[in-house]
Amino acid sequence: MEKRYSRNRLYITQEEQEIIKDYPILLGGSGIGSVIAECALRLGFENITIIDGDQVELTNLNRQNYTEEDISADKTMALQKRLEAINSNAKITVHTTFLTSENVEEYVRGSKIAINALDFSSDVPLVFDRICQAQGIPILHPYNLGWAGLVSVIASDSLSLSSLEKSEENFNEVNMVEYATKYLRFWGNPQEWLENIIQEYKNEVEILPPPQLAIGSWMVASMCSQILFDIATGKEVKKFPEFYFSSIR
Repeated sequence: MEKRYSRNRLYITQEEQEIIKDYPILLGGSGIGSVIAECALRLGFENITIIDGDQVELTNLNRQNYTEEDISADKTMALQKRLEAINSNAKITVHTTFLTSENVEEYVRGSKIAINALDFSSDVPLVFDRICQAQGIPILHPYNLGWAGLVSVIASDSLSLSSLEKSEENFNEVNMVEYATKYLRFWGNPQEWLENIIQEYKNEVEILPPPQLAIGSWMVASMCSQILFDIATGKEVKKFPEFYFSSIR
């Protein structure tokens, strides 16, 4: 095994390490995606494409993989610099642009797994899913739940998140988290602390983005990296409407 990954031994075989090295991953969004990208790279995924048109802001620093020096810089460029500092031989491709309904198909082409870390401020995340499903590309949806992480996997033969859409409102992150908490409660694993956070968020007077913690970012990054590994090496994974949930509460 390459010396860089020698401490992966016993957990990952030499053959598996070779498989994931060149396995092409597409990362749509580099907010929570910035942490996922680093975790996946350190595991051994060395072929990562990142697409995002955002710039780094001070409010990102409580949970995303950036520093004060990166403020006002393009997220993709700052992240590329960091990832290449970790592994200069990795193939890190970045596109400093926003994904749109018109360009999604162009950018997903050639990927084997996609991570949908896009903001649900438009229908683009669901368009992203539809196009990936049509091309047989599994999609991971990561959610930072503060003290917990949630990941759903959309496959060509699974339901899509659009199945949670309600006629009176567009789908967003809260719909998925509410679905997950109801599912967990039904199966005897209620997360009252999370249910309370959801209600408090919905009761906020201002329209604000969901609250998130660094802990949730790193938990989700770990979960996504294992799921990426499992898919790439042909192992079974849960598909939506099932999901992955991990909490330190």
